[in-house]
Amino acid sequence: MFRNLASVLGGVMILVSCASGFAQQAEPQKEVLVFYKTEGFHHKSVDTAVKTIQKLGAENDFNVSSTKNTSIFLKEDIRNYDVVVFANTSGNVFNKEEQKAFRNYIENGGGFFGIHSAADTEGDWPFFVELVGGFFENHPKVQQADIHLNMEDHPAVSHLPKVWTFTDEWYNYKNLNPEIQVLLYLDETSYEGGTNGKEHPIAWFRKTGHGGISIFTGLGHSVESYIKPNFKEHILQSILFALGETKK
Repeated sequence: MFRNLASVLGGVMILVSCASGFAQQAEPQKEVLVFYKTEGFHHKSVDTAVKTIQKLGAENDFNVSSTKNTSIFLKEDIRNYDVVVFANTSGNVFNKEEQKAFRNYIENGGGFFGIHSAADTEGDWPFFVELVGGFFENHPKVQQADIHLNMEDHPAVSHLPKVWTFTDEWYNYKNLNPEIQVLLYLDETSYEGGTNGKEHPIAWFRKTGHGGISIFTGLGHSVESYIKPNFKEHILQSILFALGETKK
């Protein structure tokens, strides 16, 4: 009798364990949309940026879709994306209807991650400039510069050294949103052509007020950037942060 009872209890425990395993497996993966339309300058690194994020998604358990078609924002299933990444977009990419749809996505808690020339996108639309956190003004030639870690415990940058030397196209910004929290500052004494002064932000984030996160990095101009381990980790951790996740 006791042997039978133990057998039954063992079977129940196996079923519970299997059910728990199925429940974990059934948890849906997060969905990321990489948007890469350009109406201004087209960076050679766009394709590399898209492929890098696709690979990061495959390695870190989030799904990645990509498009340069703005009509995707008019579709009802845009709400299924947890984060939209603007990968070196440029110029005025939206019409009025698409602007309304994108704003609706953000105001319903959608996450946003802008890379480099995302800050040179939709400059005539105050909502978007405010969302990104600032707008491109100009830039000097591509050159090496020192980047200073401002929020060393933040997951998007915690892997970086306190002073990170990197080569990129360093944007000067205007219309900086006072709500941004700066992750990284550029040291203007380490290169030529900076105009934002002693506190020159180059990566930042803010809460949108609608339950979402907007995060931006000014790095990512060149194809070579995307093979640098520290920059790839910066992209990954920025996406995970916008998704509400962290991974070490």
